[in-house]
Amino acid sequence: MNGELNRCSIFEHNGSIIALANAFIREIEYRYQWEKQQMYEHIIYLVAITITVLIPVIYVIRHNKKENSARAKLTQATSSGLIEPVSLHPTIDADRCIGTGACVRVCPEGEILGLINGKAVLVTPTKCIGHGACFAACPVDGIDLVFGTERRGVDIPHVKETFESNVSGLYISGELGGMGLIRNAMTQGREAIEYISKTLVDSNMEVYDVAIIGAGPAGLAATLQASKQGLRYITLEQDDVGGTILTYPRQKLVMTHPMEIPLYGKYKQREIQKKELLELWQGIVKKADIQINTFEKLEDLERVNGHFRVKSSKGEYLAQRVLLAIGRKGTPRKLGVPGEDSTKVAYKLIEPEQYQKKQVLVVGGGDSAIEAALALTKQRGTRVTLSYRKEVFSRIKEKNRARIEKAIQSGAVHCIFNSHVKEIRSNSVILSHEDGMNEIPEDYVFVFAGGELPTKFLQKLGIRIETKFGEK
Repeated sequence: MNGELNRCSIFEHNGSIIALANAFIREIEYRYQWEKQQMYEHIIYLVAITITVLIPVIYVIRHNKKENSARAKLTQATSSGLIEPVSLHPTIDADRCIGTGACVRVCPEGEILGLINGKAVLVTPTKCIGHGACFAACPVDGIDLVFGTERRGVDIPHVKETFESNVSGLYISGELGGMGLIRNAMTQGREAIEYISKTLVDSNMEVYDVAIIGAGPAGLAATLQASKQGLRYITLEQDDVGGTILTYPRQKLVMTHPMEIPLYGKYKQREIQKKELLELWQGIVKKADIQINTFEKLEDLERVNGHFRVKSSKGEYLAQRVLLAIGRKGTPRKLGVPGEDSTKVAYKLIEPEQYQKKQVLVVGGGDSAIEAALALTKQRGTRVTLSYRKEVFSRIKEKNRARIEKAIQSGAVHCIFNSHVKEIRSNSVILSHEDGMNEIPEDYVFVFAGGELPTKFLQKLGIRIETKFGEK
């Protein structure tokens, strides 16, 4: 009996030990899990603190870097006197601007705008070419697009929001009205036809609904839109489809933003070369089956019995409305020097390969001059000299600036800044520059001094020319 009791006591004692051991193990496991949880929570807390501190620090560093870059660019532009935009450009309302930087990021030309003291600023004014993307991107409507500045006026034909000029029934779109970019010009051509279509009245078959003058970007888009809306139209182009685009060097990049094309849709490629663009347009013209009277120049325009009589080099037409999409460069601006009437002088470069193994002088410092010079450097044996009247390139795209600087450094282009053509001779050109006069042997001369607005023609039509000094 006592033996059994002793055995029971032993069992009970052993059970207590086991229970205590299990309890001890559970306590250890609990403490381990608790400490593990605490460690995780500490890690998460430390990560959160790090992120909370690190992100603002990174933001401040990047922000300061960008602001310092913007300040440097603005200082450089100001010290160089490069503060006057050449065409359409943004003005920022500092009271409205909240400094999001959206306008800075969307500009396809690079750092044209910058943030300084939390406000958007035009830091490289002469490089702005009027894309207008900044205007659309501003979330608080703090940007206006204007022509000219307080000091430098820009001549623009009077045009209403509907693209109608001060002459009833006579409309203007594209470069002539100040919109030189391909995408913007095509948008204006399309929208102008939409407005025109709302004003038309019933007419006989001898009168066109609209006569479109020009088949560049604006005129082509207008023609496509007129066809899309079923209008009776006639389009005249003094050259071929493409207008002034045809005068660009072969490899010129002519577009930096997607565009909407009537009867085609959105063309999303952000860059396109001249050849590809012309092939695209020709394909659209063929597929859309639109009619364009190429190599037919407008000679006169007059009002007859409430309609417009359009006189061209090949005939006469009557139209209810007229859309001028002829561009701003009515005639090339000349140098006015002896010998300029020589056959060795040209104002556009179409086939660079014709000038292999020649000595060529390019006059000008704009994009057209730079691109022509670069195209000529690619021809075998061609020696290229570039004459520019200023000491720095002030009004060219950043890509062109990088390319021409590389060409000058490599010796592919010999550039003479602060120079002026004084005389063009049969086998040479006389240049004046800061070191005096110099005679340079040249076979051909290309002049890119811009074009003159066809003011006399427009004024003859009764269109009012306005000089804009920083106006919308």
